[in-house]
Amino acid sequence: MRAFDVLRDAAARLADVSDTARLDAELLMAHAAGITRGELLLKLRDIEAPADFAALAERRLAHEPVSHIIGTRDFWTLTLRVTRDVLTPRPDSETLIEAAVEHFKGGVGPRRILDLGTGSGALLLAALDEWRDASGLGIDCSEAALAVAQENAKNCNMAERACFRPGNWTEGIEECFDLILANPPYIKTSAQLPRDVAGYEPHLALFAGEDGLNAYRIISKELGERLAPGGVAAIEIGYDQEKSAAQLFSDHGLKVTVKHDLAGLPRCLILAR
Repeated sequence: MRAFDVLRDAAARLADVSDTARLDAELLMAHAAGITRGELLLKLRDIEAPADFAALAERRLAHEPVSHIIGTRDFWTLTLRVTRDVLTPRPDSETLIEAAVEHFKGGVGPRRILDLGTGSGALLLAALDEWRDASGLGIDCSEAALAVAQENAKNCNMAERACFRPGNWTEGIEECFDLILANPPYIKTSAQLPRDVAGYEPHLALFAGEDGLNAYRIISKELGERLAPGGVAAIEIGYDQEKSAAQLFSDHGLKVTVKHDLAGLPRCLILAR
């Protein structure tokens, strides 16, 4: 059958499990065809549907995330490897990079960057791609996640500028950094998550105690000491944590401002000494 017809029918079926059904179908078909999504859209009416597409669509119908099916996810300017060992990078997290770009605009960019809870390495690598003279350190308590981050650094030609090591947030770090990034877990343990999140993403990267603030409590204690003069930290928060998370950092002497995401929701705490 023509790819156009198969894609249309798949998107209609996927609408029951996804708010981005058409995009999901396009990404899966492009992956099955071994071409980019852009190439697929140009050829859609002229080619037959790839033989493997039906099986990929069934996996998505079973709520498996597209990023896990195709093994990659685009973030900022990069295409990153994604597995079940890391949180899938989301557009909301790009708000942190936007905040950093705004902070350093018109001046000297950061030379040293720290990414706490680095996961896939998304935030650190996006920042290193933005500031080509910088180097950085990614910290994560998961060895499996660090392996994914190291693979992404190599694939993005940043292995010489990005170092990754195991750790518990800022514990044991003595160096000061111009830019600190973090997307820590911030979901309440009682929260009910969609099946494609709860069933596939690492719970260690999602849940942070009864109020979702446990990671912030730890990070806020030493964050100021790890910021270089003129440096800034950008920390992701949940949409309903603007006041509660901000208070934890202000209690430790940090100046706090808030940046909203594209949906207009509070998404990033911008912190300075």
